[in-house]
Amino acid sequence: MHPNPAFRRADRVLLEAMLEEVGFGMIFAATPDGPRVAHVPLLYTGDGAVQFHLARGNALTRHLDGATVLAVVNGPDGYVSPRWYADPDQVPTWNYAALELEGRVRRMDDEGLLGQVTALSDKHEARVSEGAPWTMDKLSPARKRGLLASIVGFEIEVQVWRETLKLSQNKDIADRTRAADGLEAEGSPAIAQLMRTLGPAG
Repeated sequence: MHPNPAFRRADRVLLEAMLEEVGFGMIFAATPDGPRVAHVPLLYTGDGAVQFHLARGNALTRHLDGATVLAVVNGPDGYVSPRWYADPDQVPTWNYAALELEGRVRRMDDEGLLGQVTALSDKHEARVSEGAPWTMDKLSPARKRGLLASIVGFEIEVQVWRETLKLSQNKDIADRTRAADGLEAEGSPAIAQLMRTLGPAG
């Protein structure tokens, strides 16, 4: 995480909303085979835990039960040009939103795994605008058993939340506004919107 305290915002509701909205991240772990990462959909349970699943053959799968891992969620980001600042004695930078979740992992049982993948598909199907939502019951029993047997479910009991919301909070309001306008004009409206709505904490 970025060391500048200006880019911290320990607002748990905001961080949970980011986790819910993005819904995808990376799981990092040290293993006897070296450091490994998996890219996974994430399901926040609402009570401080995050669930995910991996293919049974994934290099991380056999090492995770009982391990301490780092889950990383990346929000919007964008390049900030120094030409957007009033003072010409500036350098380029990058604005971004990122969340790190550290915690211990437990392997889920078959019932928990089924609940996880059902909740994941229901959540994201609800975001698809056209047509009737896809549901797990559209699978034949044999197909469902085969697919569930090919993946392993895990849950992280999150012990530490660490955020970086680097949104030009170290600049004055005029520079932040120009930078947000520049980012939006260059095709990065999401980070521009965060800059406008969050800004400095307090």
